[in-house]
Amino acid sequence: MIAPVSTAIPHKFAIPIDVADIDFMGHVNNASYLKWVQEAVLSHWRSLAPVEAVAGHLWVALKHEITYRRPAFLDDDVIATVILEKVHGASAFYETVIRRGEEVLAEVKSRWCCIDAETKRPARLARSVIDRFFSAD
Repeated sequence: MIAPVSTAIPHKFAIPIDVADIDFMGHVNNASYLKWVQEAVLSHWRSLAPVEAVAGHLWVALKHEITYRRPAFLDDDVIATVILEKVHGASAFYETVIRRGEEVLAEVKSRWCCIDAETKRPARLARSVIDRFFSAD
């Protein structure tokens, strides 16, 4: 089940920067970006999936590829834009772009595995659930 990127419904997620995110160099530690991506992707899932799908499925990150462009700082207003690129089997492929205004701070490609909440085994999503993440052209 593959859907083209051009029809994906983007999800904006405001990122709160905490003092604990700041490293010894005075900017956000790279590890915090992974935490942000997880929060943003799960927010995207909860915002568009039906309640019963959210209750019946969990997500596990399989892979993240991050390109860091610019540092983020404590008082920055940062937004993550999440796009579900495609779903194939039990895998979902996401792109997340983290910005401060128009400035790109990081770009993240990630692969997630959908897990059945009861059995804890990989699970395919119903087409009707996947379709909620894409608009009709």
